[in-house]
Amino acid sequence: MNMQLIQLLALAGIAVYLILKLRGVLGTRDGHEGARADLAKPVNTRPTFEVIEGGPDEDITDHAAEGSEAANALLGMKLAEPSFAVTDFLQGSKGAYEMILMAFENGDLESVRSFLSDDVYEAFASVVEARKEQGLSIEVEFIGVRETGLMGASFNPVDSRGEVDVRFVCELISAVRDANGEIVEGNETEVKRQRDVWTFGRTMGSTDPNWQLVATGE
Repeated sequence: MNMQLIQLLALAGIAVYLILKLRGVLGTRDGHEGARADLAKPVNTRPTFEVIEGGPDEDITDHAAEGSEAANALLGMKLAEPSFAVTDFLQGSKGAYEMILMAFENGDLESVRSFLSDDVYEAFASVVEARKEQGLSIEVEFIGVRETGLMGASFNPVDSRGEVDVRFVCELISAVRDANGEIVEGNETEVKRQRDVWTFGRTMGSTDPNWQLVATGE
């Protein structure tokens, strides 16, 4: 027997030994045996998380205490108009505040007429008219809104009417001059801080996306 044949027989013997060894470890399958858990199913090492539905809406709780009257009102608005977002509304209200305030100071209420309720428009118009009768003019420079916060909200499910109270803190420079050009109020170089609480209202779910200013206060 030559050396090559001896090597082949040795390799064959090793192969038979390995097959028998593996069958002893893994076992055999005859079609009726249940799958071995450690082989048929990979071990899941990733953590599992329970999905909890109906949790608090952070778009609301970021601005109003959970369960408060304001939070419940905001929830009602969202149910009436699912696309409504409190955070987006407050962001947009800053632009509306500047636009309406500057229109009032400059006596140009017609440019913002669609954003004012009838009562607010008439109140603003009476002030503008009184300034004209007294020969007063206003020079104003809007610096910016420094703070914005939701102060309250209400919702009427009968007519889907929603109202939101927003507090604004802005900085501006203003000076009121008389008919002779003399400053009678304010300062043309001094930055002052002004605080307002405005109430915006709208029928939720309506085709008109614009909110109207329905009340003002401090």
